[in-house]
Amino acid sequence: MKQTLDLHGFINEFKNVRADNFSYEGLTALYGYLTELEEDGGQEFEFDPIAWCCEYTEYENFKDFQKQHDEFKFKNIRDIMDMTQVIEIDGSSRFVVQNF
Repeated sequence: MKQTLDLHGFINEFKNVRADNFSYEGLTALYGYLTELEEDGGQEFEFDPIAWCCEYTEYENFKDFQKQHDEFKFKNIRDIMDMTQVIEIDGSSRFVVQNF
């Protein structure tokens, strides 16, 4: 049995399981990224918020990222993009990073 989720269903279901891992905007960006991956790859993902919480982290800004990682290794967001997937959140300094 399979259930298809639109953006609002994705956010509501995600918040029911892991309410504090991502902001509304972060979940919107993550949903857009995951649906794009589905379309490009021709396969559907199973809804797995626990796995996505392990695989992705949202940061308030670049300084927040630097505090949690080697601040001297990363001089700007492009340095992060060279190592992993970065999902920028429109209209803010926040972004979601695929953990490495």
